[in-house]
Amino acid sequence: MEDHGAVTTGSKGCRGGSRAVACRAMTKTNPILCAIDTGDAAAASLLAGAVGDHVGGLKLGLEFFLANGPAMVRKVAGTTPFFLDLKLHDIPNTVAGAVRSVAPLEPLLLTIHCGGGKAMMAAAANAAEEAASRGLRRMQIVGVTVLTSLNDADLSSVGQAGPTLDQARRLAALAREAGLDGVVCSPHEVAALRRDNGPEFRLVVPGIRPAGAAADDQKRKMTPRQAREAGADYLVIGRPITGAADPAAAARAIAAELGL
Repeated sequence: MEDHGAVTTGSKGCRGGSRAVACRAMTKTNPILCAIDTGDAAAASLLAGAVGDHVGGLKLGLEFFLANGPAMVRKVAGTTPFFLDLKLHDIPNTVAGAVRSVAPLEPLLLTIHCGGGKAMMAAAANAAEEAASRGLRRMQIVGVTVLTSLNDADLSSVGQAGPTLDQARRLAALAREAGLDGVVCSPHEVAALRRDNGPEFRLVVPGIRPAGAAADDQKRKMTPRQAREAGADYLVIGRPITGAADPAAAARAIAAELGL
């Protein structure tokens, strides 16, 4: 299997900044990002402590960020690389300002919505470059294509042209043209987007469910091994780890499934 990499020391997403040492903790062979989807800071801290040594990084999203603020993001993540999943979507100037505002946290990844358009995506990419020029680690800006909770019928209901694969391909191409580092897509779009966009374009993939796990609200899902073999760079995995009786053991089991 070709290794599309999680993060390697000295790569585009890891240079410079006070958190550079954190990138060394996320090995090239561990693409797992554990999604800690809670607003409870104490619970998030416990989960981060339990799984931090067994995953490539953490994902902290909008729920946590709004409930606790940037300072708690930094505290919970510690030296573990983290994906700040805010899914920004506004006019270009506002999104650029938001990227500049979170840059001091030095996240590994930051999400915006591709649906905000090319100008908005370019503004976000430029803001990330500007922050890196000031000595902060260059965060990778990735665009959300089609949420994994949506299917073809859902797209049609909001007036978007489907099928979901075609929409994801259109938005990924636009994101690449705008200068983004990659996109978030469902496992079922990974192979096509890898062919379309080449090996350096990062594919961040939620909707990952180990064999036998509940689908929950994911309509387009795949096992970790299947997604990785299709070309995924990062595997975003939440409830199969965080909802387990022993989150650390669950994370280790998924790593074992990937042959890590």
